[in-house]
Amino acid sequence: MHCGDRTLKTPPEQRRVPAGRKKIPAHPSFLFLTLLTLAIFHTPLRSLLELSFRESLYSHIILVPAVSGYFFCLERKSMPFDGRPSFVAGAMVMVAGLILFLTVVDRGGGLEGNDRLSLMALAALVFWYGAFLWSYGAGAFKASLFPLLYLLFMIPLPSAVLAWLIHLLQAGSAEVAGFLFMLTGVPAMREGQVFHLPSLSIEVAEQCSGIRSTLVLFISSIIAGHVFLRRGWKKVLLSLSVFPVSVVKNGLRIVTLALLGEYVNETFLTNSLLHRNGGILFLGLAVLLLLPLLWVLARTDMRASRAGKN
Repeated sequence: MHCGDRTLKTPPEQRRVPAGRKKIPAHPSFLFLTLLTLAIFHTPLRSLLELSFRESLYSHIILVPAVSGYFFCLERKSMPFDGRPSFVAGAMVMVAGLILFLTVVDRGGGLEGNDRLSLMALAALVFWYGAFLWSYGAGAFKASLFPLLYLLFMIPLPSAVLAWLIHLLQAGSAEVAGFLFMLTGVPAMREGQVFHLPSLSIEVAEQCSGIRSTLVLFISSIIAGHVFLRRGWKKVLLSLSVFPVSVVKNGLRIVTLALLGEYVNETFLTNSLLHRNGGILFLGLAVLLLLPLLWVLARTDMRASRAGKN
């Protein structure tokens, strides 16, 4: 409506909701559906909590919701929570999560390891995603995509994927260790994953794969990419770089312990502080190797942004 040269806008609180469409309060609806999620999926969610305390590989699970919540609160101002709820889409997603859960309960008894728990946790998350869609709509879901998808790290890795990653890291670490032995001039005869030094033999076993530290680095790289980088391919590059860096870090740790065991004291390989807790030291080394790459990628992002403004 125009009055002279001024435009008058109808205040938001006076805008009418189209006839025939009832607006359900979003926050109470979401709270109710979240409590419903906890009630339906209480068994797998409790198992996830127990797993995070029982197995060091999954100790990060308990921290994932806190990190997701932090980014959710950090980006909340830019999220369109005043949009229309997506009742149909939300209901369909919730039904899909419920069907997956019931299928696993009925036919998932023969799954090995944590595979059953992985599928049940995925079902719970899918159901909760549907609750979010139902309450806040597709616009809010898209704007909240990072903290929502970050919750996927709560799901334990399927046994086949975990075994494949361990084998890959184990083989790569052995290759790096063999190369480093050659550089140091130490006589080391290799048989598969076993290195025979003059007075001792070491095996690059599954425990030497560094799967736990690799997973921690990968999850951390996702956060770093989201905070410091803008382009998707740069975020992917940073995260994928975690794996070669982890292999180099593992190989260096193996050779360091082997040389100390060979030329200083054999207990360095069995009962030393460096053997038990040295993972933190070498994890720090891996972070130092990744920081220059992150700096270069962020720097080029800043230059591209400035060039776009000019």
